[in-house]
Amino acid sequence: MTSPRDLDRPARPLTARPLSRGDLRLLVLSLLADQPRHGYELIQLISDMFVRVYTPSAGSIYPVLAQFEAAGWVGAVEDGGRKRYALSALGQAELEAQRDEVDAAVHRVRDSARTITKANLPPSVRDALRELKHALGLCHGRWQDDNAAAVAEALREAAAHIRAQGR
Repeated sequence: MTSPRDLDRPARPLTARPLSRGDLRLLVLSLLADQPRHGYELIQLISDMFVRVYTPSAGSIYPVLAQFEAAGWVGAVEDGGRKRYALSALGQAELEAQRDEVDAAVHRVRDSARTITKANLPPSVRDALRELKHALGLCHGRWQDDNAAAVAEALREAAAHIRAQGR
């Protein structure tokens, strides 16, 4: 028998692999292309992509960085007792050589993060989101400026309320 409290539990816990084999390496390569980063910063960025439902372990990030360093793809500079990793010219060339794979991995990660996030929402919230999408679809390009502004403001207020609840 289902209790009322069970209705707001996530549909299923995170059990599937959030990243496909090899995607972590490609994602780290992509993130290092943006700017030099510490290993912990990479962990936090990836965790943020998954809205903290999944966080890679140091035991998965640092071996990747060590492999990149051994291959000459990154250089590590001591920075306040921590290493800051920067993509080398060789790493940049590797990134360009694997551009299609990197872009596909980033796309898979975003899709996986979205799927995991939705799966971990309480059913009542998922249902409300479905209703919202349906209501937005009914407008199908027929928005008055004042209506659009009112809806945008209501959505911003809802987002602020949700953020406040999460603290």
